[in-house]
Amino acid sequence: MKKYYVNKNAQSNGDHEVHDENCTYLPSSDNRKYLGEFSSCKGAVTEAKKTYSKSNGCRTCSIDCHTK
Repeated sequence: MKKYYVNKNAQSNGDHEVHDENCTYLPSSDNRKYLGEFSSCKGAVTEAKKTYSKSNGCRTCSIDCHTK
């Protein structure tokens, strides 16, 4: 299980990226919302969509959940 966070700031395309706790691109604590512990990014993205309907997995740490 990993801890996941969503970036409060949207990317230029409107996506709010979901990152795991060890990601190189994890936003600063002021710019992220804790989502919880999940066994995969899929659950984390589902949780993020409750707050930000346009959520997407990070291309680096959540590649299985990243869509273009």
